[in-house]
Amino acid sequence: MNTEKTDNNLFLIAGPCVIENEKDSLEIAKTILKITNSLNITFIFKGSYRKANRSRLDSFTGIGDLEALKILKKINQDLGIPVTTDIHTAEEARKAAEYVDMLQIPAFLCRQTDLLVAAAKTGKKVNIKKGQFLSPASMIHAINKVKESGNNNIILTERGSMFGYKDMVVDFRGIPTMKKFGFPVVLDVTHSLQEPNQSSGITGGKPEMIETIAKSGIASGVDGIFLETHPNPNEAKSDGANMLPLDKLKDLLIKLVKVRKAII
Repeated sequence: MNTEKTDNNLFLIAGPCVIENEKDSLEIAKTILKITNSLNITFIFKGSYRKANRSRLDSFTGIGDLEALKILKKINQDLGIPVTTDIHTAEEARKAAEYVDMLQIPAFLCRQTDLLVAAAKTGKKVNIKKGQFLSPASMIHAINKVKESGNNNIILTERGSMFGYKDMVVDFRGIPTMKKFGFPVVLDVTHSLQEPNQSSGITGGKPEMIETIAKSGIASGVDGIFLETHPNPNEAKSDGANMLPLDKLKDLLIKLVKVRKAII
């Protein structure tokens, strides 16, 4: 799976937070693909097949593992685009690898040795999200676990750091720090704008800051942008509070491409 363009353009990892159904997932993927093709942006579709990290027991976790994974595979086959999903255990790594092109390691789990090793051994590209509790320099240890397990197909993703109990901040100094490791670096824009640990048990967010954070990330030298998008964020079953409305994606990407071209 190639994430580099000949004109040095950015690449995009995007989709809904979680696979809700086949129809909507395909429509979201088709819409994003049309936009990215027009802008010469490599597109990787992201959708969680299961949401394991939820505050409340009654929160939506998915439509069923196999059904969601089959939808991801269908998007890959029907649209000819790579797909990715997050995993939480070594067994999930082996199972998900049968359906997706890239395995995403959640930030909270980026130090889990068994998970990193299992993901590496599938031979798939491994996207490691930096823990909210880790320094950018500390990610070398996660990298080495994957490399020493025989896999050099690695992406690193910045997704913000905890600031107090209920806020996230992005330290953009971490972008060049992680780029020195020699792998593509992505900025997860929407998760960096979360407001976790709300008393309601439902994570809040600041979607009005998406453009600001995304532009800053491009200016800092990221190779790709990660964001979650949905036609109706208010109706999304997970993370709707910090999602980008799908109808605003094209305008945002046009601006990001201009910023990218201005700095290279």
